[in-house]
Amino acid sequence: MLTLDNLYKEFKTEGKDVRAVNHISLNVPEGNFFTLLGPSGCGKTTTLRCIAGLERPNSGKIILDGVVVSNDDYFMPPDKRNIGMVFQSYAIWPHMDVFANVAFPLKVSKTKYTNKDIGNRVMEALHTVQLDGLEKRPATWLSGGQQQRLALARALVGHPKLLLLDEPLSNLDAILREDMRLELRQMQQRLGITTVYVTHDQLEALALSDTIAVMNGGVVEQLGSPKEIYQNPASRFIAGFIGSTNWLEGKVVGVEGMVVHVDTNIGKASSTMSYSCKYGDNVTLSIRPEAILVETSRPEGTRYCEAKVESVMFLGEYIDCYLRIGEQVLRVKTHPQLQIKAGDKVYVRLLADYCIALPS
Repeated sequence: MLTLDNLYKEFKTEGKDVRAVNHISLNVPEGNFFTLLGPSGCGKTTTLRCIAGLERPNSGKIILDGVVVSNDDYFMPPDKRNIGMVFQSYAIWPHMDVFANVAFPLKVSKTKYTNKDIGNRVMEALHTVQLDGLEKRPATWLSGGQQQRLALARALVGHPKLLLLDEPLSNLDAILREDMRLELRQMQQRLGITTVYVTHDQLEALALSDTIAVMNGGVVEQLGSPKEIYQNPASRFIAGFIGSTNWLEGKVVGVEGMVVHVDTNIGKASSTMSYSCKYGDNVTLSIRPEAILVETSRPEGTRYCEAKVESVMFLGEYIDCYLRIGEQVLRVKTHPQLQIKAGDKVYVRLLADYCIALPS
């Protein structure tokens, strides 16, 4: 559906060339919810703007639904690409009512629509985003969530081939953001529209996406499903950026099939998820806080380390605590009914299936 081939875009800033998008290549299948995820300045929004035609790449090719819309010799203007886009600010017209906001792209389109066609398409778009009955309401009277839906309706009214979303939930409060996340995903699946979504929010990316491209410094560091990205990160950057993690430095002291044994400063640990490593390699173990078992009494016959509880925070769904083992402090997320407090002695076990061995 969408192909980026060796896309490159640079800007001149204070006399220096800044590589915002550094020769990336991607394929987005039809109907896919594809997310560009990364920290500020990684190039994700510039990539989205190149797809939309709001930025002209320095080189590379963009193919949309089999049609070349940008290459070294040709650049199709944005209004010819049949793309819907929702910006972070929504860009709602405050002097128009809901109907006029959604109708605006059709009225200024080079394709001539009859008033009946415009009315039908607007009402269809408003029904899709659950704003039925609000077409006469001034746009400024809408809540934040309703304004976000209005921006979506305006992007969908032209029946675009591709929907581009640039951090559309970032202006909403936490509870509304979670609700809109679910609504957005359900709408995309119902319509089957190919979507490219930009965000720096890891939870959004994990919850919404079919495919995630993690960007850093203008390049794609890893491409995969949410589960692949979270459970098997390709680099230390990705392991640290996607969710929270603990780091243990160590040396490989044994390799048995897919299991790697590592000697660390808290003792021996094992990993079943790693890059290709061999005996004697220096590695860094990434251990998710939820992948550490905690017991208040020492179990028999299993490999547990003794630890001291440094702090405990009850967060409803889980207990977030910090445990000290010698000089090492581990962050752990455990069951909310576990009865522990600061100063307690506990016993922890690292789950090999969730320990990831990465190059030091």
